[in-house]
Amino acid sequence: MGDNQLFGAGFGLFTLGVAASVLRKGSAVALQLLRRRLMTTLEIPVSDHSYHWVLEWIAHRPDMSCHFSVKTAFQKLHSGKISTGFAFVPSPGSHYMWLGKLSCSKLSECGKLHIPYETVTLTTIGRKKEVFEDLLLQARTFALQRQKNMTLIFKPMGAEWRQFGEPQRSRPFQSVMLAAGQSEKLWNDVTQFLHSQQWYIDRGIPHRRGYLLHGPPGCGKTSFITALAGELECSICILNIGDWTLSDDRLLHFMVSAPPQSIILLEDVDAAFLDRSSEVQDPRRQGMNMVSLSGILNALDGVVSSEGRIVFMTTNYIDRLDKALLRPGRVDVKELVTYADAEQMCRAFRHFYPTENTEHAEVFSSNLSKFTEKVSMAQIQAFFMLHRTDPKYASENVNEIIKASFIF
Repeated sequence: MGDNQLFGAGFGLFTLGVAASVLRKGSAVALQLLRRRLMTTLEIPVSDHSYHWVLEWIAHRPDMSCHFSVKTAFQKLHSGKISTGFAFVPSPGSHYMWLGKLSCSKLSECGKLHIPYETVTLTTIGRKKEVFEDLLLQARTFALQRQKNMTLIFKPMGAEWRQFGEPQRSRPFQSVMLAAGQSEKLWNDVTQFLHSQQWYIDRGIPHRRGYLLHGPPGCGKTSFITALAGELECSICILNIGDWTLSDDRLLHFMVSAPPQSIILLEDVDAAFLDRSSEVQDPRRQGMNMVSLSGILNALDGVVSSEGRIVFMTTNYIDRLDKALLRPGRVDVKELVTYADAEQMCRAFRHFYPTENTEHAEVFSSNLSKFTEKVSMAQIQAFFMLHRTDPKYASENVNEIIKASFIF
């Protein structure tokens, strides 16, 4: 066979093929070992707070490659007016930045159920984690500066909390006018709770606090919670108890997994006590277990309830709530937020017309009290906005509140 040229040529090609295969696999293994030894990688999932921080920080870097995706905000009002806004975020792909060391960030995304699951993968040459720590600190500082005096709203999406809409400008605490001393009472209670963790630990008491604001609609329950969150620099996690997709297990999961430094808001908690027999017959809701009383009680003070948690509940009908829900440990503070009294009317007038004489505020309060005892702060605010440039007219013509159907 040694004299067979065809065999020799075939054997030579086979040898070259084997050598090429070994070389290819060897180079792949060598490259992988090289990456493990000489490069460090950090993966940031979309569920982590720093995910959005890093994206915003990368998009605003001057040395960022010109490879963006556009994020368009589109809103069409009932009047037909259309407002739009554009923002740029790094497009999926590879981006290179210089941070004293060569650093590459790669954005990748894949599908997970019906929710986009995205990750940011950062890779740097070297084995020092300080590069990533410095990057995350810069991204956090940049993001928090942009979110200063802003309140983040979170809502459930799938199995996790997701930021809902853009950050909202924090509402000034003094702009919500509850009854005299009521705002201060709640503020003092919340701040005392936040600074007394060790006191709870020493006495073996679960460190959590529940509040119930009840009263007619439009009197400032949700507005107060929003202003309180802004003053405390907390985010708001909203859970709609009446949502037919919310079960006992999902409610418990979201209560336990709420983002840190946040207030959990259970709006219209009385919805859990309504008759839902007609909803059960809906074929779209077959097989769905909605929130029950026991599910709410377990989420509020069950074995797995989270520590350091603040829960605010609101309702327009406290008489619909079960007594088991109202006991201390689940609801520690109950406050009636009702219609505006004379002092609130005067305070509201001075707030909207700060340069006006106090006598006009007293005239407004006196005249309005003669017409009705049931007027909400939302109705008063709507009236002031209608006459924002004429305080004298507003103080003397409160009868127009009734004529304009602000009171119903």
